[in-house]
Amino acid sequence: MDSTLNDTLTRVGRGTPMGDTIRRYWIPALLSFEIPDADCPPVRVKLMGEELVAFRDTDGRIGLVQEACPHRRASLYFGRNEECGLRCVYHGWKFDVKGNCVDQMNESRQFADKVKLTAYPALDLGGVIWAYMGPVGKIPAPPKFELTQVPETHRYMTKVWQECNWLQALEGGIDSSHAPILHRKLTADTTEPGIPFDSPFAQGAAPDLEVENTDYGYRYFGIRPMGEESTYVRGYHFVMPFTQLRPTGSAKAIVDGHFWVPMDDYNVMVYNWGYSYDENPLPSEESALRESGNNFYTDINVENGFRSVLNRDNNYKLDRRIQKYETFTGIRGINAQDRAIQESMGPIVDRSQEFLGPSDKAIVAARRILELAVETVKDGGDPPGLAPTYYNIRSAEDLFPKDADWHKGLIARMYPATPVSAKSP
Repeated sequence: MDSTLNDTLTRVGRGTPMGDTIRRYWIPALLSFEIPDADCPPVRVKLMGEELVAFRDTDGRIGLVQEACPHRRASLYFGRNEECGLRCVYHGWKFDVKGNCVDQMNESRQFADKVKLTAYPALDLGGVIWAYMGPVGKIPAPPKFELTQVPETHRYMTKVWQECNWLQALEGGIDSSHAPILHRKLTADTTEPGIPFDSPFAQGAAPDLEVENTDYGYRYFGIRPMGEESTYVRGYHFVMPFTQLRPTGSAKAIVDGHFWVPMDDYNVMVYNWGYSYDENPLPSEESALRESGNNFYTDINVENGFRSVLNRDNNYKLDRRIQKYETFTGIRGINAQDRAIQESMGPIVDRSQEFLGPSDKAIVAARRILELAVETVKDGGDPPGLAPTYYNIRSAEDLFPKDADWHKGLIARMYPATPVSAKSP
């Protein structure tokens, strides 16, 4: 990839080609529990290079507005959330969830009707506060992934701040071939997180990849021969512009996934989630997250902007003894392993220096779709993935006899006839 295209796909500020493209979608801005109640304290949100604050007003409506008060640029993070508005504590200017100035305590002659904050539409869906930051009049359908339609008992959701560009985090996630290498356990008896060395995922040969374009992005398959008798296949989805659905490595009715949301050009908030689509609730959050390294109670410092306790400052607490005898990396937690390697590439990786191979088909396909989306938006068109065709999709995996039609078998499971959203409560 040349440096010009690399710059186009990685920069997300307002007015940049990719920034304008991503703003056409609903974007996860924060988790619902961060603003749990009416008139609760506001919280800071860094999103798409913009400094924002989020709050719920007295009536429970969500505000997502610029952090800087338009009067003297003081931070509204310090504001009072009161009586259906956020009031700046410097001079008492007050703003509603739509950014309208509704009062000016320090002014004897009011001109509030001439003052307005940047404010974005927001909705609370599936444990996430979603924002739309694009052109007025082009808001797409609500992001009703199947994840958002199951009961709270049937899903988990965490997030972690990753210190690199959003695209290299996304590309690391959709890369199927690295997982049984980077995340591999070396012994059967280790208690360290990772992919068991004797699992089909780890024991199969290097995968062949197949990518099939869809109207929301693409689906792709990692196909691993298992000796002479069988084939192990994992089916994933990539949903524009930053979502992946992936198999869980278990036979249960569970789907995992990620949103890789740009905070700015050099930081990304990685949302990690999973859900059960049958009658069985998920295990406790602690159990569900034991392997990932994304537990809020032990792995992520919520008070420090959702930064992991394993980070570049402490070399992710890499343990060379564990690396030698128990796991491939010696870093605890699958997602911590991903962060360590992706951050090691630098804030924005120089893709002009890469040497790609057949195992990188999904990455090449993602770059091409993103490039085409940018060009479409530049020309005044609609990028792919705005229509709600992704509502009814799941990831899937299975072991098939050598000559079986694995494609037909997996597709039936990846596009269920009766999604959760269509079932009776």
